[in-house]
Amino acid sequence: MNFRETSLKDAYIVEVTPFRDERGFFGRTYCKNEFAQIGHTKELVQINHSFSKDKGTLRGMHFQHFPSAENKLVRCIHGALVDVIVDLRKGSPTFLQHIMVELSAENMLMLYVPEGFAHGFQTLTDDCHMLYHHTAFYDKSSEGGVRYNDPALQIQWPLAPTVTSEKDQMYPLINENFEGIRTS
Repeated sequence: MNFRETSLKDAYIVEVTPFRDERGFFGRTYCKNEFAQIGHTKELVQINHSFSKDKGTLRGMHFQHFPSAENKLVRCIHGALVDVIVDLRKGSPTFLQHIMVELSAENMLMLYVPEGFAHGFQTLTDDCHMLYHHTAFYDKSSEGGVRYNDPALQIQWPLAPTVTSEKDQMYPLINENFEGIRTS
């Protein structure tokens, strides 16, 4: 694996380096020792799989509040999507900044999302499958989000959203008394 720093503090693009032969390939997507090199020491406790059937589906921008704040490792295993993360950590030098990374089955990239970041994505193809590895268990009472189309975030989604959940459309805007999130 190769870890590429991003413009957001503590967030990384993770490149799988597959061994290829006539059978196909083999690649490691997680190694505790290798992830320790970027400061990741928490145990991965939950893996989720999402399926989005329609191109343009938008999910996000989600996070969990302390004490259930979580690191995520996300990967698209079928299809292609753009993944967006926003730094919402109080006092962070990259507070309210975001990055957008294309993840696909073809490029095999993963995105390491630190605690205190909102996460969302938009599918670029039909029939998209995404895996999420989490360091905290899902806790409904800790879930939070910010609006995916908040003008303060200036996220330029590549497509007009075709499908979004009602909940994602109702998250608050940053200027509605949002002070950032605490991770510890």
